[in-house]
Amino acid sequence: MNLFRSTAVVLALTTGLLALPAQAEMVYQQNASGDPLYTADAPPAYSMIGDLLIARPLLIGATAIGVVAFVVSLPFTALGGNVGEAAQELVAVPGKEAFVRCLGCTTSGYKRD
Repeated sequence: MNLFRSTAVVLALTTGLLALPAQAEMVYQQNASGDPLYTADAPPAYSMIGDLLIARPLLIGATAIGVVAFVVSLPFTALGGNVGEAAQELVAVPGKEAFVRCLGCTTSGYKRD
């Protein structure tokens, strides 16, 4: 396979995988009928599996890339005076989505009884 074709395949697969959570969320919101199995407190099994196999590895990767980007941009953000905002957006937001959100849920935070 030549370089162009393999790059196109990787880009197509990446785009497709990144679009899956958005499609799943739209379907999830459309099917929300008040049934307790389809509430945010008890997500369905397919949502948990998709979250475990697709979303969590991508979010952990985004957190790692965010840490690298934050460290690289630290001198510039320190000069600009927005270190806290850069840390929040590049590290804390993807980290919170990856490690604090319950499996299959669409909102971050700890699940409360």
